[in-house]
Amino acid sequence: MKPISRFQYITHTVEGYSHAELAEQACKGGADWVQLRVKNISQDELLKIAFQTKDVCREYNACFIINDHLQIVKRVGADGVHLGRKDFPASEARKMLGKDYIIGGSANSFSDVVENAKAGLDYTGIGPFRFTFTKEKLNPVLGFTGIEKIVEECRKNKISIPLIAIGGIGEADIPHLMECGIHGIAVSSGVNLASDKRKKTEEILRELFKVNLKKKK
Repeated sequence: MKPISRFQYITHTVEGYSHAELAEQACKGGADWVQLRVKNISQDELLKIAFQTKDVCREYNACFIINDHLQIVKRVGADGVHLGRKDFPASEARKMLGKDYIIGGSANSFSDVVENAKAGLDYTGIGPFRFTFTKEKLNPVLGFTGIEKIVEECRKNKISIPLIAIGGIGEADIPHLMECGIHGIAVSSGVNLASDKRKKTEEILRELFKVNLKKKK
């Protein structure tokens, strides 16, 4: 099983780009984790996109995660799946995939994190950090205060599942977010809507690595 990356890139539907092309730009910029997020398409089209994106990930040795579509993870040869709060039950997903696949889940509260940890998930995405157009039905925005409260509750209750902040995160937010004690961040629009997606990925990673280096000193 691949390690849980501190920077998780998430594809999105962007005019003029395929998901595989977006993934390649992010990987060229240094991303080592790609989550394929595709909505409202046929199974055949989804499989085609998934195989294309997986090939890119394999070329760059990046972890390949599929959002929601648990039933195709093994078929495509992905490294794992990310489940939304109201998607397939996490505990059942673990039974279906086994211990060799990465399973991540979403959380909007400490109780969500507890549920994911009990189900044996490998990481939890907590958010949204701020408002984002990426999600159609957005959960309550957490902000720095909400993220900090979840992290503190995890510490108090000795819950060690890696926490990944998500939702409208920019480079300026990274230092404070990492100071909260999260494991890493997930970014979609910040890269996908940038004019130079490779460069934007490099900039985000540069800021993230800079923060990590400071914490190690």
